[in-house]
Amino acid sequence: MGIDIGQSLADLWRTIVLFVPRLVVFVLILIIGWIVAKVLEKIVDKVLERVGFDRAVERSGVGRMLQGGRYDASSLIARIVFYAIILITLQLAFNVFGPNAVSNLLTAVVAWLPLAIVAIIILVIAGAIAGAVKDIITGMLGGTSYGRWVGVAAAVFIWALGIIAALNQVGIATAVTTPILITVLATIGAVIAIGVGGGLIRPMQQRWERWLGRIEEQAPQMRAHAEAYTRGRQDAAEHVPTGQRPGEETPETTHTSTTGPGTTPGTPGATRRPGGRRPGT
Repeated sequence: MGIDIGQSLADLWRTIVLFVPRLVVFVLILIIGWIVAKVLEKIVDKVLERVGFDRAVERSGVGRMLQGGRYDASSLIARIVFYAIILITLQLAFNVFGPNAVSNLLTAVVAWLPLAIVAIIILVIAGAIAGAVKDIITGMLGGTSYGRWVGVAAAVFIWALGIIAALNQVGIATAVTTPILITVLATIGAVIAIGVGGGLIRPMQQRWERWLGRIEEQAPQMRAHAEAYTRGRQDAAEHVPTGQRPGEETPETTHTSTTGPGTTPGTPGATRRPGGRRPGT
């Protein structure tokens, strides 16, 4: 059987003619996508720095994990945006060649990217709220022995909610995270109930002992005061005159005076002035 060389060359030429324009479009899409990705990376970085995203991440506690890294929080998000645009660009570029395995994979990854970004935002917000709640509770209960532990428990609880919400957002093990959330909530509730309840038993017992001891110490004094008050009322009732009888003189207050020779007590001038002299002498 003979080989039609002319037909084969024509098919090869036709394939090249169809492929070259697609390759050119592929390269152009990559170049344009890379430029757009770099521009958006810079814009996102500047905007996040302007709105104070780095400070929020620092307050949430996530910033400690980025201290030894190459990027700060805003630069990391901007870099993620850059790679997201690159992935979208690759998806568009490979679609030029028609349906293929690479294009299908990139389509699935690109569809997952918005969910990942939302999950990251949820984690950052949950971390910021957890840090703020911990500071508030620790400040309010700073004078107690359990204040720090209550603040840590509240922060862990909020972090658990944020992590589970982020995992549910990206669709990772939803059937597993819900039972874990219930278990975490039940555990934290039991720990708080046992810790707070057990911690209050001894202080309240000590307070009751102090109160009862103080009452026992003050009971004799209170009884003595009550008896003295009763006796005073009885004495006052017995010594109050009921009325003056006829022929009796009203008692008068007797004044003691110093008398000299030749004077009669009770007469004017009987009282001597200092120096022993009477008036007129």
